Amino acid sequence: MDTTTRPARQVPLGHFYDIDGRSLFLHRSGDGGPAVVFLPGAGAIGLHYLNIHQSVSRYTTSVLYDRGGTGWSGPAGLPRSLAEVAVELRELLRAAEVPAPYVLVGHSLGCAYARRFVQLFPADVAGVVYLDGVVEDWETCMPPLRSQKVPGTAALRLVSLLSRGVYRKMFASWPPGIRDLLVAHHLTVAAQRTGALERSNQPEWLHELKAAGTVPATPLIAMTALGVDPAMRVLMSPKKLRQLRTGKRRLYDALAASVPHGEHRVLGGARHSTITADCPEAVAQAVRDLWQRVC
Repeated sequence: MDTTTRPARQVPLGHFYDIDGRSLFLHRSGDGGPAVVFLPGAGAIGLHYLNIHQSVSRYTTSVLYDRGGTGWSGPAGLPRSLAEVAVELRELLRAAEVPAPYVLVGHSLGCAYARRFVQLFPADVAGVVYLDGVVEDWETCMPPLRSQKVPGTAALRLVSLLSRGVYRKMFASWPPGIRDLLVAHHLTVAAQRTGALERSNQPEWLHELKAAGTVPATPLIAMTALGVDPAMRVLMSPKKLRQLRTGKRRLYDALAASVPHGEHRVLGGARHSTITADCPEAVAQAVRDLWQRVC
């Protein structure tokens, strides 16, 4: 296990809460409930979802946070189990006095964390929005997940440099102070290493979810991003990309069908890593639609 450290510069909003000896960052806006809570993907942090958060906070409480070992939260050994992260989030929400039940919005790996949260604390969850993420039945429709080696420092530095334009475009509409902070954070080797560490034990995500039994039926909207990330275009053939799109449609069709009135929405213009920046209105509408359905 590796241990990450918090960035030297402090984020100009939000608060820190001491959870089991670790300082965790949380930013909340709005009032009312059910509160909407965003669960970032691997390599992402809470402020990635600030644009959707601002929309949600107009009608209910909206919560962004950095799980332990990521963003502005305190160090944690990575990778972690899904249960560790789910329990940590519940304790953080309680410390911040954000009452259950919640509408969880998971992105990528955040979907697996959301699934585990539902398994552990079903009474605390009103509904879930899944944004192009990992669920326990992944391998019924998609290529097997494999453990990933964490690249060395030189490779991570190169990734940081090549990603500069992507992050500047992704956060172009964020307030200048937040945008500059996020871009600077992601251009560090430490931030790239954190993302790689979080993704390094992918097969264990599925094993943990399956070993814990059935995920309780919870109202949901699943969203599929059919656009192609730059890295995917480099690493995958056109045939593999077509298979990926077909597999994702089948996977999230099945997820939506697994609960009464579940729904699957497809976003042709969104890419996996940047789904909330590529199609913010569609994502914000899905969150609001589900929230209205369960409130």
